[in-house]
Amino acid sequence: MPMSTDVLTRAESICQQRGVRLTTQRRRVLAILCASNRPLGAYEILEAMRDGARTLAPPTVYRALDFLLEHGLVHKIESMHAFVGCNHPEHPHSSQFLICHDCGVVTEIDDAAVTQSLGSAADVSGFRAQRRVVEVIGTCAQCAEKNG
Repeated sequence: MPMSTDVLTRAESICQQRGVRLTTQRRRVLAILCASNRPLGAYEILEAMRDGARTLAPPTVYRALDFLLEHGLVHKIESMHAFVGCNHPEHPHSSQFLICHDCGVVTEIDDAAVTQSLGSAADVSGFRAQRRVVEVIGTCAQCAEKNG
């Protein structure tokens, strides 16, 4: 399900508080991700940004995505090489996603117990995590009901 435009308003506020700019291109990339009902790859975003009058280059999208990732406004779905807007960008958090292999819908969850468990397991093994991304692939409730 697409994210609300409220996310865009919150993103602008977050950038203002952090003293960084949500430029027109960055905002367009975020808006495209927020309007999508599924994760999008960089080239899909690029295609959505084309307005016919001018040609955009892939680095335009990648620079915007790098900024949005750095500021926690989007997440990268590693297994899909695609991006989704963050549902709660106000606070830093580890990403956990439920990914439906039938319809492609991705649901972001923020479960502190999962984060705690992964952190503890990493600590015990002496592993120093740089990012914690959990992706669970399966079937969403709607697809399970539809497929019986």
